[in-house]
Amino acid sequence: MVSETILWEPNESQVAQAQITQFRQGVNEKYALDLANYTDLYTWSLEQADKFWAEIWDYGQIISHSDYSRTVDDIHKMPGAKWFEGASLNFAENLLRYRDDKVAIQFRGEDKLQASLSYSHLYDQVAKTAQAFKEIGVQAGDRVAGFIPNLPEAVIAMLATASLGAIWSSSSPDFGIKGVLDRFSQIKPKVIVAADGYFYGGKVFDSQSKLQGILKELPSVEQVILVDYTGHANLVELEQAVLWSDFIDNDAMDIDFKALPFDHPLYIMYSSGTTGLPKSIVHSAGGTLIQHLKEHVLHCDLKREDTIFYFTTCGWMMWNWLVSSLAVGATLVLYDGNPFYPDNMALWNMAEDLDISVFGTSAKYLDALQKSGAKPGRELQLSPLRCILSTGSTLKEESYDYVYADVKPDLLLASISGGTDIISCFALGNPVLPVVRGELQCRGLGMKVEAFDASGNSVLNESGELVCTQAFPSMPISFWNDDTGDKYQKAYFADYPGIWKHGDFVEINDRGGLRIYGRSEATLNPGGVRIGTAEIYAAIESLPQVKDSLVIGQPWEGDERIVLFVMLSEGVALDQELKSHIRTCIRQNCSPRHVPALVVEIADIPYTINGKKVEIAVRQVIQGKAVQNRSALANPESLELYKKIDELKR
Repeated sequence: MVSETILWEPNESQVAQAQITQFRQGVNEKYALDLANYTDLYTWSLEQADKFWAEIWDYGQIISHSDYSRTVDDIHKMPGAKWFEGASLNFAENLLRYRDDKVAIQFRGEDKLQASLSYSHLYDQVAKTAQAFKEIGVQAGDRVAGFIPNLPEAVIAMLATASLGAIWSSSSPDFGIKGVLDRFSQIKPKVIVAADGYFYGGKVFDSQSKLQGILKELPSVEQVILVDYTGHANLVELEQAVLWSDFIDNDAMDIDFKALPFDHPLYIMYSSGTTGLPKSIVHSAGGTLIQHLKEHVLHCDLKREDTIFYFTTCGWMMWNWLVSSLAVGATLVLYDGNPFYPDNMALWNMAEDLDISVFGTSAKYLDALQKSGAKPGRELQLSPLRCILSTGSTLKEESYDYVYADVKPDLLLASISGGTDIISCFALGNPVLPVVRGELQCRGLGMKVEAFDASGNSVLNESGELVCTQAFPSMPISFWNDDTGDKYQKAYFADYPGIWKHGDFVEINDRGGLRIYGRSEATLNPGGVRIGTAEIYAAIESLPQVKDSLVIGQPWEGDERIVLFVMLSEGVALDQELKSHIRTCIRQNCSPRHVPALVVEIADIPYTINGKKVEIAVRQVIQGKAVQNRSALANPESLELYKKIDELKR
């Protein structure tokens, strides 16, 4: 049952002062238009896409060394549209436009380590790092890889890499050796920036033995730069290694930013799927910059005086998204460690101490926080906090209620959705629109997002495939080692030629709000009726007896039956009464077609390292198929639990 309950809406003053309002008014004045609201602006951004993106370029004050000849050559060409041809820019230069004493980065680790860098100090550190990279031969197009916690050195190394036109790619140190090699062996990095270890849950984890294993299989690496983070750095077993402090020990004071085309490669990022080797997705400097500026400034209303935090590792695209906030001149907060250590208030105490105004996290974290009994708003002031961002998976309706009841009643709660594939969002928040319980507020400006039914028709108020029917600047420029473009084409355009199929199951309503019902490839299809997995999760995970759950469709007798796996709370038994209660809950909150044929108890639910449930991997296991990219999972051993369940065979 879908609610349309408004939980928050901005007042007149907030709407008037929002940068998106100022942007709309500027467009009206320049083009003699009368765009009255967000819907009007969104429509204009699609119908006049060339003018819209040119206005974002100007409003974001993008620093360029040469002018562009046109905004886009063909907005309907996907893939292959060319953006801002003729422009030459440098991503790092745009993020380092400020050189003053305002704090650029606040770092906090669960071990109580702290660091603070001003914009001038950050610039100086990048200058020294870029000079050191030059001295070891790093050039435009070379790959520099980060195997590093969420430290200031990661940001510094990325910016130094980008200043030279080299390409940055990072992986979190909690990945295993195979997981890192599955990624880095594809791109053959010249340099690896690493740390000696990291802290998590009150324990110190050594990264150096993993690093040795990685280097044995990566002959392309000429230099390892090691940050002595935990105090256990040991160069004896790492022949190519030098300590970070020694590496950047030079007198460089300025940065020679290399001017490069708009579509010059900036990042190589990796899909987190479990159906093969991770896709190596290449993103452009210009596309990343202009898209992030649009999202930060207009959709998040980020200003220079803001302090923005996102709980992420360097292996998730939200790290890249967060770092782009430097282009606005805001203060970034980086956190390394367990968000529940030493207790469930860890991140909120930090938010209070650092005056965080934009707090980003995952839906899974907010759910876990609620279940832990934390009530941050009852214990803390959180006065500057005006926006909470949530992504990674669908934000449950109960989580909306929880945030407004127990965190803060007067803030914008923005569930956002996009992905590594586009290094940005298709749907996100909006400071001038209300927050409706369970909904993402809007589609992003310039993003022609639609829902296609089974026949490929665009529909409203019913669920379908999330597609994008018009090009946008942050589309990948390529996959690495995909010279023909076949892999890229197959990944997004195989089903609808010339139209981006994202792989989410979505409903867009006539008010412009969205609900995402899970990955379309995991969509259930009993009796030919498509059902999103998120609908079932939303129905049952509010039950106190159910700690977690996972649902799949199992091929059965020429059709498909729904199988629901449940992790139960301590002391709860899955008897017939509870099974009946679960089924009744699903029938009442969803429909009779959603009711599972089987309800099976399971001891663990598999998740990716980025916190997404992996229904497809479980479906593969119970069908006797191999799961190839197990290294993408945080708990791959959990898959073994699904192999010998007798109920699935009868």
